[in-house]
Amino acid sequence: MQATSERSVRPERPLSPHLQIYTPLINMVMSILHRITGATLYVGSLLLAWWLVAAATGPDYYNYVAGVFASWPGKIVLLGYTWVLMHHLLGGLRHLLWDTGAGYDLKTIDILCWGSLAGSLLLTALIWIGVAASGVL
Repeated sequence: MQATSERSVRPERPLSPHLQIYTPLINMVMSILHRITGATLYVGSLLLAWWLVAAATGPDYYNYVAGVFASWPGKIVLLGYTWVLMHHLLGGLRHLLWDTGAGYDLKTIDILCWGSLAGSLLLTALIWIGVAASGVL
């Protein structure tokens, strides 16, 4: 009879959790989105800086940059930047609440996560309705 060591016996399950095991929960998705939106804000900040430099440079260059932002691709980028900004803002407020020690029960976590997603979409829509009504773009 051959003796088997513990090392030669293969476990029936993975050694560490893997994405195939976890069901994506809303708080997991929102955590990933919060990180992605934070990184995306760097690109939006460069666009904002470009606009400010154009405004300081003179009317010709400012009109060029304003024309880029007023084009359909420019509007889509600005719409996306608006949503990213609102989503990251509300996610930051959610984390600020959690930093106080409040809102850690599972039901509240789900409500806050879904609420920040819905709130970011609502705020983006309200901002763009205001932009459209003002005739800025």
